[in-house]
Formats: sequence, C-alpha cells, structure tokens
Amino acid sequence: MKRSIKIIFLLLLWIVLFLFINQLLSPKYMTNLVEGGMIAEYYPEEKNHEVIFIGDCEVYANFSPMVMYEKEGITSYVRGTSQQLIWQSYGILKETFRYEIPKVVVFNVNSLRYSEPVSEAYNRLTLDKMKWSKEKIEIIEASMTEEENFLSYVFPILRYHSRFSQLTKEDVEYLFQTKKNTFNGFLVNKNVKPAGNLPTKKILPDYQFADICYEYLDKIGKLCKENNVQLVLIKAPSLYPYWYDEYNEQIVEYTKNHDVDFYNLKEVADQIGINYQTDTYDGGLHLNLNGATKLSNYFATLLKEKYHLVDYRKEETVNKIYQEKLKEYKQKIEE
Repeated sequence: MKRSIKIIFLLLLWIVLFLFINQLLSPKYMTNLVEGGMIAEYYPEEKNHEVIFIGDCEVYANFSPMVMYEKEGITSYVRGTSQQLIWQSYGILKETFRYEIPKVVVFNVNSLRYSEPVSEAYNRLTLDKMKWSKEKIEIIEASMTEEENFLSYVFPILRYHSRFSQLTKEDVEYLFQTKKNTFNGFLVNKNVKPAGNLPTKKILPDYQFADICYEYLDKIGKLCKENNVQLVLIKAPSLYPYWYDEYNEQIVEYTKNHDVDFYNLKEVADQIGINYQTDTYDGGLHLNLNGATKLSNYFATLLKEKYHLVDYRKEETVNKIYQEKLKEYKQKIEE
C-alpha cells in the first residue's frame, strides 16, 4: 500500500514538474514579440462586439476599436495576428462564433496572396496562445510546415527545450500571469518612419489567387451567411507589399457573385487624409497611431451608415466599460 502511494506521489510530482518546465520554457510574448500574445487577450473580454476584424497585421496595426467607439459608439474587436493565413482566419472566426455572433465581420484580403504556410515562426505567433479547441487543432494541421510536428504544439517543451540558456526576466515574471498589450486587439505604435524608396514592382508570372484561398473565402462567407452576419472584405492602406490591380479585379469580380461588400481603402487613402510621410511606422507597410486614428474614424462612419450599427455610447453598462478602456487608451498614447 505504502509503495503504491509512493509511486502515485512520484508520478504526480513528475507531472507537475513537467508542466512547470513546459510553462517556463514556453515564450511569454509579454514584452518581446508581443504579437504572439494578442490572440489570447480576446478570451476574458466581454463578448458584446458588433464588429469582428479578422486577418493579418494590416488589421491589428491599422484599426483602433477605441477610436471607432469614441467616434460612432461601435463595439468591435480585432482578432488579427501576424501573417494570418486565410485558413487561420477561418478557424479563428469559427472559434469566435462559439463565443459571440457579431453583426459584421471584416476580413482583410491581403492574405489571399499566400496559398501555403509561410514559416513556423508566424504559425507560433498565431497558435501558441490560442485556446485548445477543435478549431485550433484544424488550424495546426492546415498550417504546419514540413519541419513541424503536432506534438510540439501540445507540449511546447518539445519545441523550446533549448530555451533554458535563453530564459529572461520575462519568463519568470509572466510564468503564471499575463498583461494586456493591445486595446481590443489593436497594437499601438507611435513610431514614425516615412515611406522612402520601395522595392521595384515585379511582374508576376501569375496573379491568380490559389484555389485553396477561394475555398476558404467561400467557407468564411458561408459561415457568416449561416449566422446572419454581414461579411465585409477590405484592403487596408499600404504601399508595400504591392497590391496589384489584377488582385483587386479578382476581389471585385468575386463580390459580384457573392453577398459580400468590398472596400479598397488603399484607393481612398488621400480622402482619408493618410500621409505616408507621417502616418506609417515602417516605411509604408503599416500605419502608425496617427494613421490608424484617421483610418478608424473614416471606417467607423462607413460601418455605422452602411450597416446600421448600435451607438453603444447611449447604453449605460457598455459605455461604462468603454469609458474605462478609453481612459487607459489615452494614458497609453500620452506615455
């Protein structure tokens, strides 16, 4: 009997130790590569969003839900991640619909240019901190590169075992706690790097989006239609990577045969007031805080007028939550 108890105790001790080391070696994404922690910030949020953004860095860098709320009373959340591929967007949207059903889903079409996984590093930024679910499993299976294996996502220690020599203060400080780095999924960046000489615009051998991209775009559309949600496609303003006319024509043609709207916000950048000498933090790829504020004000008005969204500034309970968020947001901006 005593021997059995001892074996059980040692087994439990081994499991606890394994889980502890597994957590210790996993990247925390709190002060370094914070993009990897953004996916997890959604879960504790109040699920009262009328608008959900999905897509790559062109959503989390360019659209501020705080600005949109202050301008039009729109409640929104950006579930964007770095280099988010379209099948990842689909899985994240499916997961989101288990928590809430918005009125509008906004999908940035930039990722349609990618028909296969880009790198493990980008996969990790999207998946490491995503809650375990059927959707996460599906995304992992669809996204793994040839060098990856599924178990390394289940047990990060298999991937990050070499981090023992690279552990930092962050790994200890955030071993059992987290912090918020975004405001409803928007990552504030106040830096300014004017657009300069861009790479030469290449002539591509083929401009056609891959079948797999259209397959998942159809799935996103079907999922929205089944839940009575309006799907809105956008192309966020940017100078690079180049958004070819041939790309744009395909999206316009797609909208003719499907119940979706498309707004190429790149084409109205001047109307919005975007200046790529002052409104970008990386030479024209993404907008900085100043540019994102302009774009968010413009897009909030468009959404409010076209899709008849509720002005939650008039709803006491919701407004109280967002006024507190706005207070924190403005403090962050003034830092």
